[in-house]
Amino acid sequence: MAKAVSKKGGGKAASSPRAGRAAPQKAAVAISPPDPKRVRAVTRELDRLYPDAACTLDHRDPLQLLVATILSAQCTDERVNLVTPALFQRFPTARDYAGAAAAELEDLIRSTGFFRNKAKSIQGMARALVEKHGGRVPGKLEELVKLPGVGRKTANVVLGDAFGVPGITVDTHVGRVCRRLEFIATEDAVKAEFALMEVIPQSRWTKFSHQVILHGRQVCQARKPACPDCGLSPHCPFGRAQKES
Repeated sequence: MAKAVSKKGGGKAASSPRAGRAAPQKAAVAISPPDPKRVRAVTRELDRLYPDAACTLDHRDPLQLLVATILSAQCTDERVNLVTPALFQRFPTARDYAGAAAAELEDLIRSTGFFRNKAKSIQGMARALVEKHGGRVPGKLEELVKLPGVGRKTANVVLGDAFGVPGITVDTHVGRVCRRLEFIATEDAVKAEFALMEVIPQSRWTKFSHQVILHGRQVCQARKPACPDCGLSPHCPFGRAQKES
């Protein structure tokens, strides 16, 4: 956050009458629960468009997926997949990560961005696994979210794709697409997760997340959504509005 700089010659910078006030937050627009028939139409179309949607982070076990998911923050999955082969070979276990030299770990993950914070999270997570879970990744959300660097989004990725436990992963793509579909109104990821749990059948949670992530990347992009070419447009209030405008 930028600091106020006093003018040459000393003296304090004049304070604004708004100084110290928190920026107003955009209030979520209330929406009615989506029609179950429309929800089913959307999920059927997602099945048609993305029948093989799956996790795009390369991994062979829960620990590898947990590390890869931490690295994927503010980074593409493609970049993470370029980094992880050497990383996984060098550090095959949680104990290896826990005892690693920070500089070596940072160097291996540097290209994923925010490498110092990510290295700190990975080592903190690994030390907690060694100390509290015998070096193994737990298969319960309430235990995963207690690990350093692991929030609900990361935990749901690991549960869904490493343990087969259904979970909804709300990243920027899922949040944006589902707001445009008017499945949710909130921009808060945790509130969005719980709202979507009431809309999407539990058996579909993990696959739905992967499908919507792909759709957000390929079609329903933030700045230039391809509504005229979108298969979900007939069932999407945002898409219909774009076609009519």
